[in-house]
Amino acid sequence: QVLVEESGGGLVQPGGSLNLTCTASGLSFDRYAMGWFRQAPGKEREGVSCIMWSGGITYYADFVKGRFTISRDNAKNTLYLQMKSLKPEDTAMYYCAAVRRPYVFCSESLAQDEYTYWGQGTQVTVSS
Repeated sequence: QVLVEESGGGLVQPGGSLNLTCTASGLSFDRYAMGWFRQAPGKEREGVSCIMWSGGITYYADFVKGRFTISRDNAKNTLYLQMKSLKPEDTAMYYCAAVRRPYVFCSESLAQDEYTYWGQGTQVTVSS
């Protein structure tokens, strides 16, 4: 039984920062690539970033490069997303997910069909 849970969302002003956390249980966390995704009202869900099981390789969507940083602590079964210089366009529900099998690479394209286990999301709102 796999459980994925996000936390850390909230209200922040434009230009501000926010850090998201994701915990996963029921799987060998250090063997799974992980990803962050987001969905704004009226829009389709889109990939934000992913990280390999070792943490040595990361990929980012163009719209967050230079502003967001993905990282993980395998000893704590925890995934992080550090967000800086936030824009109103970043407002969305943010989701954490694990890929379908151990040692499956996460794609540079951030393809969502590679991910099997999803959290319920945490809301990020960027507004004055």
